[in-house]
Parts: sequence; C-alpha cells; structure tokens
Amino acid sequence: MLQSTLILIILSLFVGAGVWLVFVWAVKKGEFDDIEGPKHRMLDDQQDSQAQLRPRRKP
Repeated sequence: MLQSTLILIILSLFVGAGVWLVFVWAVKKGEFDDIEGPKHRMLDDQQDSQAQLRPRRKP
C-alpha cells in the first residue's frame, strides 16, 4: 500500500514537472503574447476586403 502511494506521488511529480516545462516552453516561444489581437485583426481585414470588393463610383 505504501509502496504504491509513493510510486503515484513520484509519478505525479514527474507529470507536473513535465507540464510546467511545456508551459514555460510555450511562454518563451511567444504563444501567450497577444490573445486579443487576432480577433481585432480579423475585423480589420474584413473591412479592408469589403472596401476592395465594392467598385468606386465615378462622380
């Protein structure tokens, strides 16, 4: 009983350390830099593309 508990504790520490390392790697890679920007860029791109699709009227 005690041996299996120790194995599970050590295993959970290794899994936790692995998850932490993946998180630190993702932060250093820049995955969490700007989470709000893409939705604003999408709206800006949509307005630009609609302006290009509409023909200009000649006065």
